[in-house]
Amino acid sequence: MLKIRFSGEDILRTRVAPAADAVWEVVLSLHVLSGGAGDGLLSPWRDGVARALRREGTARRLELFLALNRPRGYFPDFLTPYASRDGFEAGLEALRGTPVAQLSRDVGLVDGRKALPSSAAALARGEPEVLRHLTDTMARYRSVALAPYWARIQAAVDADRARRARALLDGGVEGLLESLRPAVRWAGGVLSVPGYPNDRELHLDGRGLLLVPSFFCAPTPVALLDPALPPVLVYPVDRLGGLAPAPRLEVGAVPAGASPAADREALAALLGRTRAAVLAASDAGCTTGEVARRLNISPAAASQHTAVLRNAGLLVSTRDRNTVLHTLTPLGRAVLNP
Repeated sequence: MLKIRFSGEDILRTRVAPAADAVWEVVLSLHVLSGGAGDGLLSPWRDGVARALRREGTARRLELFLALNRPRGYFPDFLTPYASRDGFEAGLEALRGTPVAQLSRDVGLVDGRKALPSSAAALARGEPEVLRHLTDTMARYRSVALAPYWARIQAAVDADRARRARALLDGGVEGLLESLRPAVRWAGGVLSVPGYPNDRELHLDGRGLLLVPSFFCAPTPVALLDPALPPVLVYPVDRLGGLAPAPRLEVGAVPAGASPAADREALAALLGRTRAAVLAASDAGCTTGEVARRLNISPAAASQHTAVLRNAGLLVSTRDRNTVLHTLTPLGRAVLNP
């Protein structure tokens, strides 16, 4: 069992990640893909991704990533850097900058009962070309395994965040932590994870805890092994019936009186898929950084898209110190929800 011990300061500093974390989803989805038995809802996804990887010849490139990231037992902490909360590219950049001492330690902790490829030794030495190969592999795998399904993954995480927000409003941070049952138990200042693969305690020491909702997380939440790293607990969300690729409709393919989902497809045809998504993300108010994280685009691209929508009268932007909050105008709301 894992026991996470909180102080009053830790409770104040506990929060939920702002969006689905693409780096964690890449790592954990590979466990689902390579682990065989699992959630039957994900069988079509698993079969489709396996075929796509074989078709594109990506499977061989995955050798090092698969060897490090096995579905059971320890996988290196450096694969999921804390910077990934700021987006996929930020996470990969942090991974490429992992200190050699951490690389060597983490690679050495991987179960040695199965031989590691020769590239693992080069990785442990911090050779830049091997780190680049690893992150390029992760990016390519993501484009095949996650990108076609990302809207569904993000929708499941957004639904979970809404649930946690209600728990926070009703019961404070302790209500938030209690809402994570049955995956965890909260009592007496200790968050316990039953069924954790080993017994250990994590003292937060005033750093707080980042809760990361994850589509591909197994029933048991995941924490980093190194207690010196920023504390993170990744926990599973409701998978909302499994995964299906996002539909792609051509202009003019949406009939009159279509469903709201079809209306959004028509909006995407009018504005472009990314700008339509920016408009939808701003429905309840969203900062530029939040838009970038939710849609996995750069902050510069998010700023450009919001500027276009603002100039068209669909958004209003309000600056508060270092952030800009975007909300819909009446016209923008009418366009989003015709």
